[in-house]
Amino acid sequence: MGKRNRDELSIQRLESVEQAETCARMMDESEPWITLGRGYDESLTILTDPLREVYLAMDGDRVAGFVVLEMEGAFTGYVKSIFVSPPYRGRGVGAWLMLFVERRVFRERPNVFLCVSDFNVGARMFYEKLGYEAVGELRDYIVRGRSEILLRKTVGPLAEFGS
Repeated sequence: MGKRNRDELSIQRLESVEQAETCARMMDESEPWITLGRGYDESLTILTDPLREVYLAMDGDRVAGFVVLEMEGAFTGYVKSIFVSPPYRGRGVGAWLMLFVERRVFRERPNVFLCVSDFNVGARMFYEKLGYEAVGELRDYIVRGRSEILLRKTVGPLAEFGS
């Protein structure tokens, strides 16, 4: 990232198949998706699903990171995936993407949900530092012998939201 900092990046909606392909390649080559067995094709399907919102953190024309958000279904406000490109890690890009997601979700719903793999200890610490709390464990959910930890950040009960 050189001298550019997070404040010089922009967030935009996924606009093209080429951008989706770039993001799918990034996921295909990275943890936790390698261990979880999510390859390029599945990642591309997730990124191009019209029911999901995909936002990119852009450094000019370069993808610094992205987040996939689900605003429909049982867990409205569910972060399906978040990724920060290795050269941008440790520079606040992930926290910035999560803040963006929270602002987006909390306009309509009181909860942001996400799952983190039990072996992804650094990611879990990152989310907990941002105020996410473990609310459940899904054993053998994606791969046998591994758990996904369901995390939530809330601004209040669903029944009271918007009243």
